[in-house]
Amino acid sequence: MTRVVLFAGGGTAGHVFPALATARALRELEPDLEPVFIGVEDRLEAQLVPAAGFRLHTITTPAVPRRPSPRLLKVPGGVRRAVARTMELAREEHAVAAATFGGYVSFPVARAAYRLALPLVVHEQNAVPGLANRVAARWADRIAVSVPGSALRFPHPERCAVTGNPVREEIVGLDREALRTEARERFDLRPDRPTLLVFGGSQGARSINGAIIAAQPLWGDVDVQILHATGRASYEVTATAWARMREEGGGPRVKVVDFIDRMADAYAAADLVVCRAGATTIAELTTLGIPAVLVPYPHATADHQTENADALARAGGAIVLRDSELDGRALVDACAPLLSHPAELAALADGSRAFGRPDAAANVARLIPHLLERKVPS
Repeated sequence: MTRVVLFAGGGTAGHVFPALATARALRELEPDLEPVFIGVEDRLEAQLVPAAGFRLHTITTPAVPRRPSPRLLKVPGGVRRAVARTMELAREEHAVAAATFGGYVSFPVARAAYRLALPLVVHEQNAVPGLANRVAARWADRIAVSVPGSALRFPHPERCAVTGNPVREEIVGLDREALRTEARERFDLRPDRPTLLVFGGSQGARSINGAIIAAQPLWGDVDVQILHATGRASYEVTATAWARMREEGGGPRVKVVDFIDRMADAYAAADLVVCRAGATTIAELTTLGIPAVLVPYPHATADHQTENADALARAGGAIVLRDSELDGRALVDACAPLLSHPAELAALADGSRAFGRPDAAANVARLIPHLLERKVPS
């Protein structure tokens, strides 16, 4: 008989991808357990979850404003209705457990699990827990954390397990060496030249875009070519700036794109990466053992990207540049020694790989049947 486990993680790819990876792992480990997702109709999970082959129920739940606002007055009632609806769905599905992965849809699912005495697993992607997970962790039977040391930020650290952050299947199974030549040719790059991948997320990162352009005349005799994903919102301005730079001549070969749909190809092409320090990005880089120069987004909630980046740097897998210190010279000074000395680049890659947990999805998934075997009430 198939038993249902409720999954929730929505709003952004950083919540949805780990949830989907764990759901796939659970289905492989325990075929009699069916992951069923709870989400919000107009958020990313509404497209990604059905496309991945999982059932999705949608509920209406309010986002908590980050600043004082009249909308705060509507939050308590909206949350109560979301919890009540989730409890109805849990009963209809005869759910036996729940797993949440952050985002505001996670709170009503975690609260409903508590009210129904369902075993609950909470997964946190970042070094600094988000608001929904900090609250939900009070009711969780197990808390899966991605970064060693972040357990101390939860009210019950003894319930924490360091699992890593689950990543997409195409990343876990990527053979970079085998695909390197093909990937570089796909981006119109030379297959035999060291490659620097620069990106800032789907919307781009203005400071990173500006720094890599300003760095163009500063590389000297460093043997490098650059793949620069500007972000869709920043492409027009950045492409115009690159065009002016090309008119002046000099510097490495550069391929400029607005967005990379298949990040696996970009990772296969890259020897070194310059990027932000989001949890999903770090999980993917370390799963593949790709060395990085990280520029944490300075306005992230609770400065969690800085915490993420510093954790990887302490493990010897990355160099950290503060956004306030970033310019063309700082970028070249960070990257050039690595690109010019393969042994240093390899040491950084080893640190990245040691930090990574390619088995993270299975690690999180195993927590669920273990709780069911123990018949632990929340």
